[in-house]
Parts: sequence; structure tokens; C-alpha cells
Amino acid sequence: MLKKLWFKVIVGMILGLILGLFLSPSAFAMVDEKLSFMLAPWIALIGNIFLALIKMIVIPLVVSSIILGIVSAQSVETLKKLGFFIFPYFILTTLVAVFLGIINTTIINPGSYVSKEVISQMSVANTQVAKTIQNISIPDMIVDLIPVSVAKAELAGNILAFVVLAIFVGVALLNLKEEESKPLVDLSKSIQAFSMKIVEWAMKLAPYAVFGLICNITIKIGFQAISSMFMYILTVLFGLILLLCFYLIIVYLSSNMKPFQFLGKIKEVQLMAFSTSSSAAVMPLSINTAETKLNIPPTISKFVIPLGATINMDGTALYQVSAAVFLTQIFGIDLSFFELVILALTTVGASIGTPSTPGVGIVILATILQSIGVPLEGIALILGVDRILDMCRTTINVTGDLTASLFMKRVLGIK
Repeated sequence: MLKKLWFKVIVGMILGLILGLFLSPSAFAMVDEKLSFMLAPWIALIGNIFLALIKMIVIPLVVSSIILGIVSAQSVETLKKLGFFIFPYFILTTLVAVFLGIINTTIINPGSYVSKEVISQMSVANTQVAKTIQNISIPDMIVDLIPVSVAKAELAGNILAFVVLAIFVGVALLNLKEEESKPLVDLSKSIQAFSMKIVEWAMKLAPYAVFGLICNITIKIGFQAISSMFMYILTVLFGLILLLCFYLIIVYLSSNMKPFQFLGKIKEVQLMAFSTSSSAAVMPLSINTAETKLNIPPTISKFVIPLGATINMDGTALYQVSAAVFLTQIFGIDLSFFELVILALTTVGASIGTPSTPGVGIVILATILQSIGVPLEGIALILGVDRILDMCRTTINVTGDLTASLFMKRVLGIK
């Protein structure tokens, strides 16, 4: 199925784009604007069902995968080595992404290309985003990582709390006698098996889901929003390409794999990430690709990829800092070197633990904008093109997880 999946997904994307342009009021406008916006959610229905199926199963899949990944290490020493290298690696690559975003956006200066008419048309319609932001201190955020109430964490969509829970369970099982740990390990295997079966069913919907999601986005975005923000879109895309080149260098140094060879092996994962804008939706496919095409041991793939889907958000970090610098250019806010460093560190902290679901980057971005004095109304300016950039940065996010897996395989020397 996977051999044909990438082709079906591409066909779905192209057909969805064509139909979306025909229905979009700001493109060909073949139907009335009211009718096109009424049709959009119905066209996206299968896509939203696909995403809902993945969201339903993502927590049991993440928990069981991490537990089995830790247990398969069979050694506390191997686990310590894995944790010792992977967390600094994630932080370092996120810092690289943030500084690439700052330098790239500062040099290109996309804010100078936006007309005053576009700025004057900004609405305050998106200020409700501010209501979702909680003023919480960093120590409180650290304490909240401990899943005191699993139900509360699930309601809040806090996948990182479940990652921490799975790590505790996995390490504890590794330190128990085999007869004591076996029942829970077997249960984890069963949970993972049934989760993968649900994913398998969901993947059969993928080409139709992609068609609906792309068509829905195209109807809502059209040409108008994209043309007015063209330079900003190009700036973010160029930054993401630079980050991809950085990954390809790591891949080559880690495995001697040539760039196009690596990209050819992970194209299904990248296409699915681009189509769904969700690292969580792609996680099962990422694990499968890592183990079958990149020859990464389950000890690494089942630990690094679920962890990376939660905290390794380099593409999101680059997008957030690029958007923040872009809006400072729009509003004429000059940032000192010290303020840029603070912005970089804030972005790194905000991107770690970002829920791996579509559109959440906007809420995180609002937090960053508050810290540098940019009016929250500025979000309305970039909201129109956020979804298309969300698709691109998610593609880079999942590429980063697979790159991290190859790096860890080289560092640990596991065959």
C-alpha cells in the first residue's frame, strides 16, 4: 500500500488544488462565494475524519511506542546514552533553526515589501487568540510536565505529559525482573498493535483526506492572501530550505547517505506531513520508514520519533521567529542584539512541547509576539497564509525527526 500511497497522495493534492481554485472566490470563482464557503467544510469532511482518527489513537500509540522502545534497549546504560545525546541534539538543532530564521528574515526584510493598504486592512478579528494564552512561569511549565492527572493532560492536548509518563514507565520496567515486567510489556505490544491497525485503516483514507484538506485550504486562501504576502512566504520557505540543507549535511556525516537518496526514501513521510500539517498523523509512517528504509533499530526509532514529534519542532521554531521578526519590520519595532537573543531563546522554549496538530503555531506565535511588544492584531496579517506555511514547516519537522534517528544510530553504534 505504501508503494502506491505517495502517488495517490500527489494525485489527491493536485485535484484538490484544481477544484479549490475553481471554487475559490479570489481565484476563478466558478460558484457564488456563499456557496463555495458552504461547500468547503463538506469537501474537507473526509480529511477531518482522517485527522480525528489519528488524534484519537496518537496518545496510546505514543505511550506504547516509547515504552517498547525503552524496554527494547535491554540496558539502562544504552538508555542513558540515548537520553544523554538526544536532548542536547534537539536543543542544538532548534537553536540553529531559530538563528537561521532571524538572519534570513533580517537580510531579506520582507516587511518592506508589504503595502500600507494591506496593513491598514488588518482586522482585530483574531484577538481571541490572546484569550487562549496563559501567563504561566517557566518553573510552573516544568512542573506541569509531570502528568499528575492523565485525564487533565488529555483534555488539554498535552502530549508531552504522556511522553514523560511513558518514559517513567519504560525505565521502571527496565529495572524490574522479567516476570514482573512481562504483563505490562505484553499489554504495550497489544496497544501498539491495535493502534497501528487503526492507523492502517486511516491511511486508506489518506488520498481522499489530502484532496479534501487541500481543496478546503485553497478555497479559503485563494490568490489574494498569497499575492499580498508573497515575499514573506518566500522568506519563510527559503529559511526552511536552508534548514533542510543543514539536515542533509547531518545525514551525510552520520550515514554517508547522499541527499537525494535520503529524500527518496522519506518522500512518503514528507508528502503526508505536507498534506495533513500534523507530525502526530505522520508518526506511525515515520517509524515504519525509519525501520524499513533507513535501517534504524526499534530501540532508537520508537523512542526518538515519538519524542521528536513532541519536542523537536525545528521547522515550527524557524517559522515562529521569522514571523515575529517580519511583524517587527511591519510595525517599525527595532530589536537590539540582546532582544534578538531573548527572542531566540523564547522561541526555542515555546516550540518545545508544541502540540503536533494543525494551526497550533499561531497560538504559540502570539505568546512570542507579546514578549517583544508586537500588537496581537498583527496575527491577522499572517493568518491568511499560515496554513500553507504550516504544511511546509511540518514537512521539515518530520524530516528532522528522521535525521535525528540516523544521527543517534551513528552515535550509539547500534547495528
